[in-house]
Amino acid sequence: MRCQEKNKVTFWYCPYLRKEPVLNESGRKTGEQRIVYGDAIPVKGNISAAVGQSQAEVFGNLEQYDKVIVLEDPKFPMDENSVLFVDKNPEYAKDGQPLYDYVVKRAARSLNAVSYAISKAVVG
Repeated sequence: MRCQEKNKVTFWYCPYLRKEPVLNESGRKTGEQRIVYGDAIPVKGNISAAVGQSQAEVFGNLEQYDKVIVLEDPKFPMDENSVLFVDKNPEYAKDGQPLYDYVVKRAARSLNAVSYAISKAVVG
């Protein structure tokens, strides 16, 4: 599957880096963890307008997603731990956490492309 250049739109993804412990005012661990993401990276890909039957078959029985992104590089490093800015530009909370609007639900890789099922997220 090839993506026509005129159908590609820009979106941003933040790769998952690690989990780190949350510290209280005294510098002691609270027992909670927070996820640390990398900086937002711009990417161009084909983003579907809505979920359709042909996209649903790519991911099997997964029905809980809103859009599909298709990229031509099957080795692209985005995975199920990545978060996305699709319908808005990247923005961050005061503590540096990304205020993303989509999460990756599943990746389906083939020889020439990769499809990502993404779902709307409410953050911030």
